[in-house]
Amino acid sequence: MAKIDDVARLAGVSKGTVSNVFSQKRPTSKKVTERVLRVSRELNYVPNHIARSLVTKKTMAIGLTIPHGNFFFSAFHNQFINGVVLEASTYGYRVLLDMIAVEEVKTPSLASYPIDGAIVLGPTEEDGRIHLLHQNQIPFVTVGKIINEGIPDSSTVNNDNDQIIQDICTYLIGLGHRNMMFLNAGQQMTVSIERTEAFKKSLKEHQIELQPHMIHYKPYIHSDEYMKYGYNETVHILGTLKEKVTAIIADDDRTAFSAMNAIKDLGYSVPEDISLFVICGDLSMMHQITPSLTGMDLQPSELGVQSVRLLMHKLAVLDGEYQDQWIVNSKIIERSSCSSI
Repeated sequence: MAKIDDVARLAGVSKGTVSNVFSQKRPTSKKVTERVLRVSRELNYVPNHIARSLVTKKTMAIGLTIPHGNFFFSAFHNQFINGVVLEASTYGYRVLLDMIAVEEVKTPSLASYPIDGAIVLGPTEEDGRIHLLHQNQIPFVTVGKIINEGIPDSSTVNNDNDQIIQDICTYLIGLGHRNMMFLNAGQQMTVSIERTEAFKKSLKEHQIELQPHMIHYKPYIHSDEYMKYGYNETVHILGTLKEKVTAIIADDDRTAFSAMNAIKDLGYSVPEDISLFVICGDLSMMHQITPSLTGMDLQPSELGVQSVRLLMHKLAVLDGEYQDQWIVNSKIIERSSCSSI
């Protein structure tokens, strides 16, 4: 069986160059790459990932842990995962996607996976995944704020959730909206906690009294109400309680779509009667809906890229200085679903 030394000798390059051609960790000229690949085919050489792991004492794999329920990945998830996988491949790393059911997060299986490090998406308060990784001394990066007792909020990639909510509230209030309803994420999620505090602060800064009907939280992921969250809350507040809400802020596109259906069923129109703003939506679809949805660009792919780079720095794959807390910028994409009163 041909070895990397054989390929390097016949191609007239170093073993490091052969390794770079296959791992793509460093750029190699087209001429050298073609020569190495041609020699490899002639010798039937295949890079052995397992053999490389034995030499380096590393698995050359990272875990991406995503708690889930009975739902498909959103566009945000898909773009984020794509960013993680593509960036990890440039360092020669594979990505082990851990689809951990919510009720199984606290089992010890996560810590036994053959990984060098992990990326934790969507952390919750006292997140079991973070506790396990910390206890087993597995390097990890969270995409979202850490709220675990005894574990500092370090090695985190995030959007500036305080600024996001402040920007949204300022935008809607500037259009004349003062009676807003916020369909937030699940109450236990750290992103939800951050956004709740930011929403309350924004209302106070604009001298708007917080009313009981203004903030809502997505139900438990396996509950029957989860998929109908946006619809049910909108019907209850606007239809049953008859609150004069003029603007709705939805956590994600699924919630926004269901809220829009409820608004139509109640005989109202978007944006003539009620403005609708989505925080985490599919940018490729927002303009295809009537009316097209105004929302935030959270740059999910960039969140994935930066989380891998931060983890590579913790694993000593990347040299130099790197911030332990990295913020990915976001901005409002204005379309047709919000209008002035």
